[in-house]
Amino acid sequence: MAPCLLVYSRTTGYRHDSIPYAADALRRIMGEWTVDHTEDPAALESPLGRYAAVVFLSTSGEVLTPKGRERFAEYVESGGGFAGVHAASTTEYDWPHYGDLLGARFDRHPAYQPGKALVEDTQHPATQHLPKIWEFTDEWYDFRTNPRGSVRVLLTADESSYEGGGMGADHPLAWTRDQGAGRVFYTALGHAEEAYDDPAFREHLRGGISWAAQVS
Repeated sequence: MAPCLLVYSRTTGYRHDSIPYAADALRRIMGEWTVDHTEDPAALESPLGRYAAVVFLSTSGEVLTPKGRERFAEYVESGGGFAGVHAASTTEYDWPHYGDLLGARFDRHPAYQPGKALVEDTQHPATQHLPKIWEFTDEWYDFRTNPRGSVRVLLTADESSYEGGGMGADHPLAWTRDQGAGRVFYTALGHAEEAYDDPAFREHLRGGISWAAQVS
């Protein structure tokens, strides 16, 4: 039976225009997987055990109910996969556990522009296909804290390759971590529709989501 994926893209803050396109793209990216897409918080209040992973796709603001928070935390703790894409780090600021789960919270970003991502982990399914220096166009998120030390860093930003970076020489962009029996993958990339047509980014997502779901 094909794995099932829940893509959740509710926003109560800034809303990315790319969300509908990105959600459709994830169906193609994940191939044989069954992909459900919703913005209904009630979906997170129901048992999530049938899903191999849950993706927060550029969610923003407070997007979970108290019951949804409880269900989601239990799901990951008991072995469920979680993947956060782009603005997922701008989510659930009022729930401290979410920041710990994800690894870091969004702070600011410079203008959307070309830059370079440096592959730090060449063995992970999300990055093993990438060149050591990956040229990409995105918003190059800064985070309130540097997650290094509590996460496995996959990609870092080369701040010398774009204008307005605010974290310095050590600027994680994508990472993984374990939460109980579950796995967490986060990538700061994925602002614009164009990203979801990029073969390297598509494989970055597929590899990260599959790893989080423990099927890669």
